[in-house]
Amino acid sequence: MLEVEKAKEKVAFVAKKMAEEGLVVETWGNVSMRTRDSIVITPSGMDYKRLNFVDMIVMDFHGNMIEGKWKVSSEYPMHRCIYRNREDVTAIIHTHSTFATSFAAARKEMYPVVEDFAQIVGSKIKVAEYALPGTDELAASCINFLKENAAVLLANHGVVAVGNSLEEVLLTCRLIEKNAETSVYAAMLGGPYIIEEKNVKELRRYYLEQYGQK
Repeated sequence: MLEVEKAKEKVAFVAKKMAEEGLVVETWGNVSMRTRDSIVITPSGMDYKRLNFVDMIVMDFHGNMIEGKWKVSSEYPMHRCIYRNREDVTAIIHTHSTFATSFAAARKEMYPVVEDFAQIVGSKIKVAEYALPGTDELAASCINFLKENAAVLLANHGVVAVGNSLEEVLLTCRLIEKNAETSVYAAMLGGPYIIEEKNVKELRRYYLEQYGQK
C-alpha cells in the first residue's frame, strides 16, 4: 500500500512539472507509473495545476479501477498495453509538446541532431500509424512502433516516452522537445545534419558508463 501511495505522489508531481514546462496544453497528455500489482495514472480532463496525489487513479491490468474518485485517463488502454508488452518499463509520459507534435503531425521520423538527445534517447524516433485517441487501435499501433525504444511519435497526436523512472522519462520528453525544436530551426539554416549512427552509439555508451559522478 505504501508503494502505491508513493507512486501517487510521484505521478502527481511529474504531471504538474509536465504542465509547467509546456509539454502539454491545458488538460491533455497523461502520466502513469507501474507498481507491483497496479497502474497509478492521472485522471481524465483535469487541470494539472490543481491535481493532488489523492486525485490519482489506481487501476489493475485488466481494466478495473482499484481506487479513485474520478474518471481514468482516456489513454489508460495505451498505458496498460505498454506495461503488458514491456516488462522493463515502469513509467510512461504522454506529451503534446509543440515541436515534437509538429513532427507527429508531419508524420516525420525524428533523428538525433543534438548530442544530449543521442545520449539519453539514442537513435531516431519512429511515427506510429494514426488511430483515434483512447482506442485499442492506438494502443496496438503505439506498442508496435515503440518496441524496445524509449519513445514513439503518435501520428497527428503527440509523444509517448517510457523508462525505468518518471524522472528519467521526464528528461527524455524534455530532450525530445529540444531536439525537435533544434531540428526545425536548423532546417531554416539549410540543415540539420544528423549525427551518424556510430557516433550515436558511442554517445549513448559514454552517457551510460562514464557521464556524471559514476
